[in-house]
Amino acid sequence: MKKMPPEFYALLEELQAVDFVLVELTLYLDTHPNDYEAIQQFNQFSLQRRKIAKQYEEKFGPLLQYGHSYSGYPWNWDDTPWPWQV
Repeated sequence: MKKMPPEFYALLEELQAVDFVLVELTLYLDTHPNDYEAIQQFNQFSLQRRKIAKQYEEKFGPLLQYGHSYSGYPWNWDDTPWPWQV
């Protein structure tokens, strides 16, 4: 597998941490839908996730397929390693 720069792994780790928080907040909000502070936290982390994902994709290529991420030219979806391979 191709060796990637440290920033590749740092951004992926940060993205995974934010995703974990979003999953936990989603589960909490499923049972506490009127918790205004939790909704604010969810929205804050959602924005943070978008920023991290944009940084990652600008430097290392798409994270998701099916129109959720743009591709560079030439088509770079098949560049490895893919995020789930690290």
